[in-house]
Amino acid sequence: MLTVADVEEAQQAWGEGIVEIAAAHNAGADYVQRARTHVESLYSYDIGPVLFKPTLAVKNQFRPTFEGALSYFVGGNSAFSEDKGFAIKSWTKVRFENEDVIISGTTAITMGNYFFTPPSGEEVKVEFTFGYIVDSNRKLRINLHHSSMPADID
Repeated sequence: MLTVADVEEAQQAWGEGIVEIAAAHNAGADYVQRARTHVESLYSYDIGPVLFKPTLAVKNQFRPTFEGALSYFVGGNSAFSEDKGFAIKSWTKVRFENEDVIISGTTAITMGNYFFTPPSGEEVKVEFTFGYIVDSNRKLRINLHHSSMPADID
């Protein structure tokens, strides 16, 4: 039975992965491989379609492929020239605040805000919607990821 705790565990793994990619980049380690592992283990590209709309993607808004997702996180792919590498921005912490989690059988959808902490310590708030499916190993995998900066209407 899928639970809210399972979703929260998947979110924690996602946040820790972003921090680990940033740390690897800062240490001169193989951050691209760490990002590959992040996408391979947390997203469901190897199972079926993934709807991914990254926060800062403008020209190539949607990333239905593994390579598009990887590029968003680490940059360096000429097919996605706008990507600067979201995960290599020296993030030191990521935390989620769920507005709600909806569980239906072996799928879950959650929406809320997540907060990225840079070395300066001032959190950056981003809005998210994540969808999850359960893979053959009973592990949650992301098949929907939409995030955006909060609207500024002033």
